[in-house]
Formats: sequence, structure tokens, C-alpha cells
Amino acid sequence: MIKDYQSQKELRDHYDFCIIGAGPAGITLALRLAGNGRHVLLIEGGGHEYSQPSQTLYDCPSTGLDVYAHETRLRFLGGTSNHWAGRCRPFEKSDFEMAPPVKLPGWPIAFSEIERYLPAAMAIVDLPTDSGFKAINASMDGNDFDADRFLLSPPTRFAQKYAKELQETEGLDVFINCNCVDLEFDARTGRIATIVVSDYEKHRERVKAKQFILATGAIENARQLMNSESLVSAGIVSKDGFVGRCFMEHLNLELGTFILGEGQSTEPRQYFTTDAFVAHFQSGKGNVSAALLAEVKAYGRTAAIKGFLETLVCDVGMGHKIDFITNFNCPGDGVITTLIEQFPNLNSRVNLLEARDALGMRKVNINWELVLEDRHTIKSIGLEVAKCFAETGLGFVKLHEYVYDVSVPLKVTPHAHHMGTTRMASGPESGVVDENCKVFGTENLYVAGSSVFPTAGASNPTMPLLQLTLRLADHLNHQEGPAGRYS
Repeated sequence: MIKDYQSQKELRDHYDFCIIGAGPAGITLALRLAGNGRHVLLIEGGGHEYSQPSQTLYDCPSTGLDVYAHETRLRFLGGTSNHWAGRCRPFEKSDFEMAPPVKLPGWPIAFSEIERYLPAAMAIVDLPTDSGFKAINASMDGNDFDADRFLLSPPTRFAQKYAKELQETEGLDVFINCNCVDLEFDARTGRIATIVVSDYEKHRERVKAKQFILATGAIENARQLMNSESLVSAGIVSKDGFVGRCFMEHLNLELGTFILGEGQSTEPRQYFTTDAFVAHFQSGKGNVSAALLAEVKAYGRTAAIKGFLETLVCDVGMGHKIDFITNFNCPGDGVITTLIEQFPNLNSRVNLLEARDALGMRKVNINWELVLEDRHTIKSIGLEVAKCFAETGLGFVKLHEYVYDVSVPLKVTPHAHHMGTTRMASGPESGVVDENCKVFGTENLYVAGSSVFPTAGASNPTMPLLQLTLRLADHLNHQEGPAGRYS
């Protein structure tokens, strides 16, 4: 049942599972864990709809490259799925087999650990499980780029699609406007004993549960951990540790422009780096999208030039050419954009600030930085795309200077794919959570979502984060055993 914590302070005395955050990961996990005699609490800091008091709690500055953190996240039931575009692409086997070319390990689990959850994840976001991820267009000749393969969810809005289940699932309590403001860790037992929740008037109480799961996104998962004084006192969270580190995004930049080759289709094209390309160049992966602008924009001097040409054509008796003149795409109107993998970087991180928000929690700053290996990826992809375009007759590419000259400042924007900050690893010397997403040094604190990604790949994160969430649900259900008792 969904209740509003602002007006209904009706929490149970104890839960089997407490999930903090009701986005795609939190909602999926709650529905998988509820029932069978278990009591599950799902808390969401926001309400049913967007509200400024809730969204303001996501305010955070950024240094280095601009993350646009406030604009790219939504803080209400359903989370960022409320403005998700719906693009789905699973990770590949090579994402789990290739270690990044930096001094940090990749995934500590095999690809098969999430591969088996792909059909269930597809069903969650309304994709037909028998459709497969089909090529969008023909691949370029050679070994560098394949046609990209992805599917588009409607897109699924989790709060709307699963409203009935959230309201009626037995054993599940959902509270909106219920903000977690502290994780209270008992060093003697190694367990989170309680969490502290608050409404917007700072009325607070403690929640007890056997297991706690953070599912608030890469920035807020790290922020919740860093705000816990008891976790800091116990050494679970430290300035020198990995909590908050290795924040990753997918790199969204314009590689350059192109003139389409004669006789080539004007349909948009999408390509994806092959494993052979990645191995040869020791680079990251990337999607490359090539598309023509719809028409020459009619504004400013462009509008005046088009008007002049139209008049001239009519004066010389060539009125049948006006349509060509007014809709012609000038050479260079083709644009090549990307979704490129970022490598993990210790200096790309979420940092705790002294300033506090309206609920008394310390705010954070995001320092988003790239490493030279990221610039190498951009340069390698850019140069090879230009080469392949020419060799296959697709057209001729003019790369921007920052693509091939790493000394030129990069013009890059985020894709709103926040990853890392609580990375999965085989031990605390290289990460925050273990292979089962449990925080190192604790017995009952887990993390769900893309913050556990040790590497980013070049796949949109929604599909793989759902696969990992389903895997976590199976682990927790098995650990808990039937009827809410430990097995």
C-alpha cells in the first residue's frame, strides 16, 4: 500500500527488507522481495509528482566537466524513469572479460551472472523477449564498427506501470515523502541497526529491518553512505576509500561534420565499436551516430541568403527549383555524435561539503574528470570513423580539432547515465560492494543500481542495472529463506 509519510506515520516496528529509493531498481527489487510472508518497506523521498522542495534536495555543484546533476535526475516516485527516453542495450560478454587500461580492475563476476536475467529485464520495460536486439542499419565494411543493436522501451514509467502492484502487493509498504537522513551502523554486530527517516518538517523516526538496500542512484547512494557518521567512525567509509570515487558518465560529444557520399541513403546511421577495434587500439567502446540535419535553419543571415536565392531563381524563370533551394542540405550539414565509454578514474568523484540541505544532510559536489585514456578513445574512434566513411564511400568527415588534438579542451556533455561511486570489486582495496552488492565491512547493507558498475561500457545503463537488480533479489530471497527466516 502507498502512504504519504507527511500525514501517515504508520511504519511497522520491524521489516525484513528496507529499500531506500523508488526508481527502476528500487521498485523492481521491492516487488521481487515482497510476499511469501516477508515485510518489505520501500521509501521514496519525493511524492507522486514533481515538487520543488523534493527536487531542491538534489542540488549539487560540479567541478571539472559539468554533470548537470540537478537537471538529469528526478526525485519523485518512479525516479528518473519519469523522463527516461527508453533506449535499451545489454552489456556484452567482452565488457566483463576486458579489464580497463587503467590501474583498476573490471567486473569481478562473469557475464553469465547477469546474462540469464536479460529476458526478465526486457519484460520489465515492455520489450518483447523474442525480438532480440537487432541491427539498426548495415555495418561499415571492415573490422572496426558494427551496426549498433538496441531496442526502444515505450518508455516504461515505473510509477505508472507498477502502480497497482505497489498499492496491492501483500507485505509491501510504500511510503512517499519519506526521506532517509541517516544510516545507523552498529560496529559490534557489523550491521545497520536502524535508519532515520524524516518528513519535510523534520519529524523523524527510526526504522528497523533485517536487510537494508540503497537504491537512490549513483550520486545519492554515495551521499547516503558518506553522511553516516557511524559508518565513518567504523572505517567503512573514509576519505581514502572508494565510496564516491570513480564516478562515470557516457561521453556525449560531436566528433565532427560530414558530406554524404553520392547515392548514399539519407537515413540516420548508428555504429558500435567491435571487440577487435577495442583490443587493437586499447580503447573504450562507443556508439557513433551519423545523421543529416532536417533542413537549413531559416534564421539570421541564412534566412536572408535563402530569400535572395529564391528571388533570383524566380527572376530567371526557374521557379521549379525553389523547392530544391529552400530545402537543400548544404555540405557539412551531416553531424556525427557519440555515446562513448568513460574509464574509471579515482579523481572523478562525489565529495562531501560542509553545507547542509533543508533536512540537515551534508551536500555534495561532483568532480567529473576524464583520464588520458578517455581522450585516446575519442581520438581513435574519431579517426577511424573518418577513415571508414571515406573508404566505404559513405562520405567525407571533417573532425573537430579537440578530437585529434588532446591538448585542445574537450567540448563534452553528459548523457545522464550516472555510474560508479560504489563500484563492485573482489575486495575493499578496489571497491565498495562485493560480488553480491553488499557493502564491504557490513553484514546487511546492500546497494542496487548503476553505482555498482566497475566499468561503464557503452550501453545505456537501464537494462544492465535491472539485470543486476534481479540477481540481487534472487540472492536476498535465497539468503532470507522461506517465510522471512534466515536459511
